[in-house]
Amino acid sequence: MIDVDGYLAVLGVARPGAPTSEALWALHRAQVERVAYESVDIHLDRPTGIDAAESVARIVRGRGGYCFHLNGAFGALLRALGYDVTLHKAGVQNEAEDPEGPSGNHLALTVRLDGEPWLVDAGLGDALHEPLPLREGSYTQGPFSYAMAPSTVVPGGWRFAHDPRGAFAAMVFAPEPVELSSFAEEHVRLSTAPDSGFVRVCTAQRRDAKGVDVLRGCVLRRIHGEGTDERTVDAADDWFDVLTDVFRLDLTDVDAPARARLWHRVRTAHEEWEAAQRP
Repeated sequence: MIDVDGYLAVLGVARPGAPTSEALWALHRAQVERVAYESVDIHLDRPTGIDAAESVARIVRGRGGYCFHLNGAFGALLRALGYDVTLHKAGVQNEAEDPEGPSGNHLALTVRLDGEPWLVDAGLGDALHEPLPLREGSYTQGPFSYAMAPSTVVPGGWRFAHDPRGAFAAMVFAPEPVELSSFAEEHVRLSTAPDSGFVRVCTAQRRDAKGVDVLRGCVLRRIHGEGTDERTVDAADDWFDVLTDVFRLDLTDVDAPARARLWHRVRTAHEEWEAAQRP
């Protein structure tokens, strides 16, 4: 069982009377606007699980997570509201072409409405604001352009191509349904391995109708229709204010010593990144 009412309160959405497309769109928009894609707990050395009820509880107390948490929780919410939800093994790719099948580093969701399948993915960080139909074509959401096409390497699979300004090139997923538990081993790797991007850089991302806010280390970007605004957050208090005000994270459970350790880790990584950029 999950806390449906608590989850809906975070999203600011009333409980739908029926699993309609209008309600699904409202839920998806609210999810990506109000629940951040973030890796703060990894950098606090606070291991998390990906059980759907645990992830819902995280969201209810004002936190987010990455795809296994966000789509795991959102899928459970949609099922509780009567939607026909399928979990898929997926892979985020940085190549412009379709070189391989899903690696399992991403959990994708589809929802079938009136016989038509839709990609409903709230775990792609800077990508979808609303669901996309599983039909070949180009789509625009706010300032970003996307494409959907059948995968060239996965029979029955699909490939989502991100906007060129996005954090990754594409995401491919297989058609077969999977269980959330099948991602447990990959979750451990992504949240602990030294070469994992989630371990190397503390990040938070939040999508809305007009663009996306992205914090990577100490660099805060706002990507929108007119371009990109960027600034470096140099002070600890300002950095924590960004997490609270821009990304809606409740960090009241992070005491002063933990904040100091987290800021030192983030600032040190930023300085090492800056040094690597110099000629």
